[in-house]
Amino acid sequence: MQMIDDGERMYVCKNPYQGRYKRVLAICSAGLLRSPTTALVLSQPPFSYNTRSAGIDSYALIPVDKVLLHWADEIVCVEQSITDKLRDRPGVLGDEIESKIVTLDIPDQYPYRSDVLQLIIKEQYTKYLEGKSASKG
Repeated sequence: MQMIDDGERMYVCKNPYQGRYKRVLAICSAGLLRSPTTALVLSQPPFSYNTRSAGIDSYALIPVDKVLLHWADEIVCVEQSITDKLRDRPGVLGDEIESKIVTLDIPDQYPYRSDVLQLIIKEQYTKYLEGKSASKG
């Protein structure tokens, strides 16, 4: 299997044919339950974002890396401990990345795509957007 270097991946992640959709990276611990469900919810109306998911821990199925972080217009961490782990990674965060982070409050206790989890994601993310627009206006 041929490995692609980060330079090529960085070029591909900024492919202009991705469209006008906001690019959102959802992050949880393993990238198996909460972040894929978050990516699913945010890819559907009323949000309709271009989404990906990843995990912050070493055992993650798709580990967070600098290319994914640079690809994203917004980074949604499912809970504060995930945001803290992301911030603690050496050489990962700069001001550009830091300004993209949104932190929700979703504990690791829900099955993949559960209706309850999807509702919580919608509610918390909508609340974030409302707070963001109120602070601008």
